Amino acid sequence: MLFPILGIIAGILLGLFLPVNISAAYAPYLSIAILASLDSVLGGARANMEKNFDINIFMSGFISNSMVAAGLAYIGDLLGVPIYLAAIFVFGSRIFNNIAIIRRYFISSFQRNKRQP
Repeated sequence: MLFPILGIIAGILLGLFLPVNISAAYAPYLSIAILASLDSVLGGARANMEKNFDINIFMSGFISNSMVAAGLAYIGDLLGVPIYLAAIFVFGSRIFNNIAIIRRYFISSFQRNKRQP
């Protein structure tokens, strides 16, 4: 559980302090890539807490979700329709769902530890 959190913190710090300029044309793809990776990391953390983490499921979900989301963004660009917003909506809702479950896990774990002498 500690490694994903450290990875997220390291990634945020690198992103803040390394000067990288991304073209505005790639903003939809970058936003989807960030959301896909955050969704996978939080889903992996949740599965780890529930004691059913599987690296094959984690990696296949990460790759397939990223490819489908990037494909939607590309097709949307070709059609002139912002289809990537659908992927952003889905990933966003999954992220909030995973955060809520992780939060409930920590609260219940804290309350159980508090009750024990």
